[in-house]
Amino acid sequence: MKKVAIIGAGITGLSIGFYLKKAGIPFTIFEKTNRSGGVIKSERKNGFIFERGPNAGVIAGLELADLLIELEKSLPIVYADEKSKKRLILKNNHWYALPDGVFSAIKTPLFSFEDKLKVATEFFRKKENYETETLAETVKRRLGKSILDYAIDPFVSGVYAGDADKLITKYAFPKLYNLEDRYGSFIRGSFQLSKKRSKEYKQKVNKKIFSFENGLQQLPDLLSEIIGKNHFRFNQNNFKIEFIKNNNFKIKNEYFSHVITTVKPKGLSEITNFLPESFLKIMYRMKYAKIVHINLGFQNWNGINIDAFGGLIPQKENKNLLGLLFMSSQFPNRAPKDGALFSVFMGGIKKPQIIDYEDSKIKKILSKEFMDLFEIEEFNPSLFEINRYKSAIAQYGTESKEKLMAINEIEKKYPGFYIQGSIKDGIGISDRISQAYHISQKIKNS
Repeated sequence: MKKVAIIGAGITGLSIGFYLKKAGIPFTIFEKTNRSGGVIKSERKNGFIFERGPNAGVIAGLELADLLIELEKSLPIVYADEKSKKRLILKNNHWYALPDGVFSAIKTPLFSFEDKLKVATEFFRKKENYETETLAETVKRRLGKSILDYAIDPFVSGVYAGDADKLITKYAFPKLYNLEDRYGSFIRGSFQLSKKRSKEYKQKVNKKIFSFENGLQQLPDLLSEIIGKNHFRFNQNNFKIEFIKNNNFKIKNEYFSHVITTVKPKGLSEITNFLPESFLKIMYRMKYAKIVHINLGFQNWNGINIDAFGGLIPQKENKNLLGLLFMSSQFPNRAPKDGALFSVFMGGIKKPQIIDYEDSKIKKILSKEFMDLFEIEEFNPSLFEINRYKSAIAQYGTESKEKLMAINEIEKKYPGFYIQGSIKDGIGISDRISQAYHISQKIKNS
């Protein structure tokens, strides 16, 4: 008889529970804290609605699209305002919109003339895939250095808090890698994929940015409600998963046919007594970005126009800020009527030391750079909330191939034991839902 233990009540664990409940498979979710939702947490303060974790989601996969459609009667989606499609990039202390079409790409001062030509002829160059190539190497080879410096680098720094010189394209950006690997070109691959996809797929997977009226936390809250209180075990700090010889698992005198973990590498050693040290050493090589996330709100905004998604800051600009999201421009009611709400990111892989700065030092650094970038005379926010995350975003680096091979070997050796979560398969909400759907289907059909 199937009975599943899910370790972790973040978005991955909750989604697995949701799908297993639909399939009628018994399960229990073990969570070390006193709440579900993981890092997704929305709050209200001083007239602002802000996020302590992820700020929004992107409908980038069919599984997420289908889930949101299924839940929409209980949880209406709020899409980001059309004006927030515009992404700003800082160059020479001036904000420029990232090109969104051929004409704007020709005119933009962000990229060199040589690299504009290189992009235009990318279609005709032969493929040269390298399994161990970093994202920086891939982009320079096919698109050019200025594209790396003023498009890819700020995107990787601001969104993933990572370093394009350390992320391996095949594992960190597999869709990009596959465009060249399968079709020989990013541009050709994009056209070919678009032609293959059905009209229904294109309508559902619309790449729109979304949230909910009262913040992103409404999604895990609804999933928890659907799952039901009887499926949760909270405050589970002190337990071990035991492997029993007849391919079963034991947790606190309960027996399970399957165990799914969604924890980080360190958590694997804390909750198991059968994983070999050689395997754990491979897992420990995986890095996580240290992020300082500041929710910054102004009751009355007197700075520059912020009708955009946000602003990303290339490393070449020599700033401490990685990027900012203009949350009050994206979603309604995130700030008072004449106010503004920003989600600011510092630290990351490139500047990990910032996480250890005192609040006063962080505020001093932020105020100086913010006033300069947004042309305000005083830094007097009505909301200033600092969040520190020592293991925020998984980085898929040079260890990725060995890590995935090791996970496959462990799952073969211990049938019914599955290592899931952002340790593999991507870091976005869409990636998490997709992974949850496929592992639940695997258990259902086993």
